[in-house]
Amino acid sequence: MLTASKLAVQERGVTTVEFALIAPVLLLTLMGLFDLSYNFYAKTMIEGTVQNAARDSTIEQYANNPDALDAAVESQVRKVVPSAVVAFSRKAYVDYSDVGQAEEFTDTNGDGVCNNNEAFEDVNGNDMWDSDRSLDATSGARDAVLYEVTATYDRAFPLARLVEFDPEVTVSARTVLRNQPFNLQKASVSVGNCA
Repeated sequence: MLTASKLAVQERGVTTVEFALIAPVLLLTLMGLFDLSYNFYAKTMIEGTVQNAARDSTIEQYANNPDALDAAVESQVRKVVPSAVVAFSRKAYVDYSDVGQAEEFTDTNGDGVCNNNEAFEDVNGNDMWDSDRSLDATSGARDAVLYEVTATYDRAFPLARLVEFDPEVTVSARTVLRNQPFNLQKASVSVGNCA
């Protein structure tokens, strides 16, 4: 016959077994939430830093000084993710509407490809047709500069190894900056022929 004290001991044993069954799932869920939250926070902070860089690029301290702007952005990124490897890229365009656009060409054979000696507008002046009309230099007056920051860092929680996720996280943020109009904007478009 079970007495009240024996019944209480048996219930404690059942609780321990139940917790042992639930604990791994609970820990994985918590680590997943922490990992997701940390990466979301890092992405949000990096995007905010890049947007702040867009505003800062209009002041005299950073105007036509990309290294100082990069250093300021990297400093802010490292406050959130100290171990991040930060990379920067810039592409300049004559106008906002040019960002990411190909150079225009006359598609005489209708194949959608610039070839067979078809004429094209050489917007960036490199004597060849480009699928991205960005300029070589990013410091022209009033240029629209596509500024992209990429931060790569190791995951903060060991969940990645347990569920075979990529142990590295890559976060990118981009914005378009407008250079200050210290000079007249140079817009030289020549015409070439596709190979």
